[in-house]
Amino acid sequence: MEFARRPSPYWSARVAVPSLMLQVLAALVPAAIAHVWFFGPGFIFNLLVASIFAVGGEWLMMVVRKRPPEVALTDYTALVTAALLAFAVPSLTPWWVTATGALFAIVVAKHLYGGIGFNIFNPAMAGYVVILIAFPMHLNLWIAPRIGDIDYQYLTVLQTLKYTLTGSLPEVLGFDAVSRATPLDVMKSGLNGMRTVNEIRANPIMGDFGGRGWEWIGNFLAIGGFWLLVKKIIRWHIPVGVGVGLLLPATIMYLVDSGSHPSPGFHLFSGATILCAFFIATDPVSAATSPKGRLVFGFGIGFLIYCIRTWGSYADGVAFAVLIMNMAVPAIDLVTRPHIVGHDRKSDNS
Repeated sequence: MEFARRPSPYWSARVAVPSLMLQVLAALVPAAIAHVWFFGPGFIFNLLVASIFAVGGEWLMMVVRKRPPEVALTDYTALVTAALLAFAVPSLTPWWVTATGALFAIVVAKHLYGGIGFNIFNPAMAGYVVILIAFPMHLNLWIAPRIGDIDYQYLTVLQTLKYTLTGSLPEVLGFDAVSRATPLDVMKSGLNGMRTVNEIRANPIMGDFGGRGWEWIGNFLAIGGFWLLVKKIIRWHIPVGVGVGLLLPATIMYLVDSGSHPSPGFHLFSGATILCAFFIATDPVSAATSPKGRLVFGFGIGFLIYCIRTWGSYADGVAFAVLIMNMAVPAIDLVTRPHIVGHDRKSDNS
């Protein structure tokens, strides 16, 4: 009697990578809609540019590596990278800036390290840091939210598209008329100017906790993140670690001197905190692997975000915090990963 056999692996994954990535993209949709509502159609143009160059870079690298391109193009990981990059850049961003970030994220941060499953850095954050350093002026053109009592010159869809394609505004408008400092920038510059937190919060761009408009985007990102937790696409360790690592020092410093240190709510609902906790830091490839390691990894990211915001040169610092902790992952895994019974850690990791 002959038994039917099939080659390994004998156990198939319960959820395939394309399904996981599609659910992550779906979780970002409410926040994307809110982003367009408050900050205009520039997000859509950035997302299209980032997607085209991310997918194109993926295809090119697979061809260069003599591997079937359809394998990489159908797992949707490049689209997730493009979406995260689109959330990170201002609505008014020239196409070549977004394209540079997307190409670096896919070609260098992902494929030059071996492709999916082998990259040690979060691709989206690596691409963002490159364009943040290379094009600092273009990444400072954040526009004010579409709220009636803020003095601001709104751009039409065609004017926004023209800026995306050419990098130039209509002749009658200057950058001062269409761009505003973010809540984090307003807070940082105000504190450096010896103003108190209460005085800074009188700025009309400030909301109940963070910035007006930004708070709503954060709320929708949190809803999407909780949905991923319920669906078990991500685990709770990293989001909790990021939250504790950021909010613990923020709470302590706020209680010590509320006039010089913004509230924990401001840190939570400003910048990319919630996006980082649920969608960026939870990248399964570049994060720690064990439950304890994920807590340490997330805590380190949150703590570094607070340090950079408070004492660093950058207003937010999420991307730098993530990349620094990506470098620490091997050490975190070495210390926190369970070892084989009867073997010491050194022999397990040799």
